[in-house]
Amino acid sequence: MSPRALDYESLNENVKRAQYAVRGELYLRASELQKEGKKIIFTNVGNPHALGQKPLTFPRQVVALCQAPFLLDDPNVGLLFPADAIAKAKHYLSLTAGGLGAYSDSRGLPGVRKEVAEFIERRDGYPSDPELIYLTDGASKGVMQILNTIIRGEGDGVLVPVPQYPLYSAAISLFGGSLVPYFLEETENWGLDVNNLRQSVAEARFKGITVRAMVIINPGNPTGQCLSEANLREIIQYCNQENLVLLGDEVYQQNIYQDERPFISAKKVLMDMGPPTSKELQLVSFHTVSKGYWGECGQRGGYFEMTNIPPKTVDEIYKVASISLSPNVPAQIFMGLMVNPPKPGDISYDQFVRESKGIIESLRRRARIMTDGFNSCRNVVCNFTEGAMYSFPQIRLPPRAIEAAKTAGKVPDVFYCLKLLEATGISTVPGSGFGQKEGVFHLRTTILPAEEEMPEIMSSYKKFNDEFMEQYEDHRGYSRM
Repeated sequence: MSPRALDYESLNENVKRAQYAVRGELYLRASELQKEGKKIIFTNVGNPHALGQKPLTFPRQVVALCQAPFLLDDPNVGLLFPADAIAKAKHYLSLTAGGLGAYSDSRGLPGVRKEVAEFIERRDGYPSDPELIYLTDGASKGVMQILNTIIRGEGDGVLVPVPQYPLYSAAISLFGGSLVPYFLEETENWGLDVNNLRQSVAEARFKGITVRAMVIINPGNPTGQCLSEANLREIIQYCNQENLVLLGDEVYQQNIYQDERPFISAKKVLMDMGPPTSKELQLVSFHTVSKGYWGECGQRGGYFEMTNIPPKTVDEIYKVASISLSPNVPAQIFMGLMVNPPKPGDISYDQFVRESKGIIESLRRRARIMTDGFNSCRNVVCNFTEGAMYSFPQIRLPPRAIEAAKTAGKVPDVFYCLKLLEATGISTVPGSGFGQKEGVFHLRTTILPAEEEMPEIMSSYKKFNDEFMEQYEDHRGYSRM
């Protein structure tokens, strides 16, 4: 009998080709262990509220009132909610076509898109057009929308940093394109060398691939570095020379843990460069409510802004967005509140600043605890997390551990991470899920566990790692470096 359309062997091959390590083998095993009653610390995904980060009060108050507008008619509403939250809720409800239960424009509510444009103008010092800003269900949906528009078939390639966030490898596979890796330099604090880009593009073209776009993740995921202004300028010049669309994944722009290298958007650097480049380079920039001190992952709110994209292309992107009818409306309100938060003098301002600063300052301390913890361990080397939410230590696996992994039919860092999970309950993602240089092994963990739990987690990790290295080192001078 011939296979049916949804039998595994007759599925779309692109679906089978797509891999997403963050929810892969390690996560599935962790979920099994959790069902068996083992305490699991899920550090595999940047999901702040799941690891105890408290939601900011003001946005939740506003959205609560928008979700239950009858509360606004209650004479006692002012006893439960501050006046500025009540005013904001009325403002956002007035922007909708019938409250949060009604579809919005497929690009998002025009009033919220205007607030996003004003935020970008304040951040970068250059005008932003609300008509070129689309609200999406998290930044991931926007990334997939744009990749789907760019990729015409397997002959089309997209430059992606390695190590990379597996959204890109999975989506490129799903849309039938080719991932063109460019390697970040771990010894240069995960810096980007434009010569590596040139080499990657030359190799891809030699294989007959047309390279059409380049992805930057700034701050980096999983690597946590912040791109310098000089680096961004080089990238922009290169993309413009090679006619590449630049995709700027800037979702971690609030997550900065040092003062030497602040976040600078690709749009600002592009505009600072002036014509002709500022009028030519095609740029799409992405942001979200899921990260930063908001951490509202489950709300699924994001946006992308298009720069120098031709009007006919914008129309096509609108058409594709229209197939989904509307991005989710509550998340659009969260986005409006993120880009237009309480201002000095507002009733809720002091509490909002106290909460948001408290979260970022704690994350900064946790980044340091985790980096120092990894660097104190045998055969582990870790760059400081300058930004984002992750540590990405290199694990110097002894040859006997690599042999044991092969015997078990596992990639070496998967083998290590599974052993770590079974011993400690710490669920991480092996570096092989993000891509890494041949013969080099890593793991990615978030820096999100509660600050008071961090010393115990690092102590538990250190104990496991010591025992693992003791078991697999042959004590014939296998060195840390």
